[in-house]
Amino acid sequence: MKNVIVLSFIFIAFLFTLASINEIQLDHLSSIKKCATSTSSSSNNSVLPMKSPENDIRILLGIPTMADHHDRRHFLRLIYGTQSVVGAKIDVKFVFCNLTKEDQKVLVALEIIQHNDIIILNCKENMDKGKTYTYFSSLPDMLKPDSDSNSGSDSDPYPPYHYVIKGDDDTYFRLQKLVDTLIPLPREDLYYGYVIPCPSMDPFVHYMSGMGYLVSWDIVEWIKESEIPKRHLVGPEDKIFGEWMREGRRGKNRFNAKWHMYNYPEPPTRCTHELWPDTVAVHLLKTQEKWIRTLSYFNVTQNLKPSKMYHIS
Repeated sequence: MKNVIVLSFIFIAFLFTLASINEIQLDHLSSIKKCATSTSSSSNNSVLPMKSPENDIRILLGIPTMADHHDRRHFLRLIYGTQSVVGAKIDVKFVFCNLTKEDQKVLVALEIIQHNDIIILNCKENMDKGKTYTYFSSLPDMLKPDSDSNSGSDSDPYPPYHYVIKGDDDTYFRLQKLVDTLIPLPREDLYYGYVIPCPSMDPFVHYMSGMGYLVSWDIVEWIKESEIPKRHLVGPEDKIFGEWMREGRRGKNRFNAKWHMYNYPEPPTRCTHELWPDTVAVHLLKTQEKWIRTLSYFNVTQNLKPSKMYHIS
């Protein structure tokens, strides 16, 4: 009987000891959890960008094309979809007029479902008979928040874009370089591009080349409201655009991006320049060979990660 009592006391003591150990472990785990929570919160704050997203530049790059040019759009999606940009949000959209064929209505609809990067204007397809005007003048209404949406919400900032670009589909834009040149520039009454004629360096004399020119959002709104563009729609679209700016006394802030923007170096002309690191845009990439040479020069595949799934020598 005495042995049973002794064993009982030993067993009870063991249970108390075990309970104490578990309590210490639980306290320790709780401390670790608190420490981890605190560390996680601190880490999140430390990796926040120096600029909050709402202060980033918002840019729309509209590329006029035609509904049937599916292959070119897919190619340009590769070109722009693989570029990363810091300090800006850039939307690349393909712009064309009303669809006219049944196959377009199916294939373009599938593109929109997959990519959501197409703007269809209410016009008959053309190049120098008002398409550029329709593009710019349609944007304010297209991008106006729906009446049933929350006005002034973070999802509908104003302006929707600080800058709007009209860029050719044979122009290669290096988006980060573009952003770097825009950061110090005004966000109002800005007209930016490659000055024509080619030897000129004065952006106030003539106009910006159709390879790609940029205006601030207030000029987009002015194009929609002003009678000046409506009276002058037919002719080389970049030259006509410059005449709107001159007659309307708009674009008081102008930036000549020459020679950050230029025509492909071959064949050499007064508008060409050798490929070089400070390039914002290269124009007249009319062949696959010219595209490949340009992309290779700028080492666009440098972020390709090694894998056993492929070998590219």
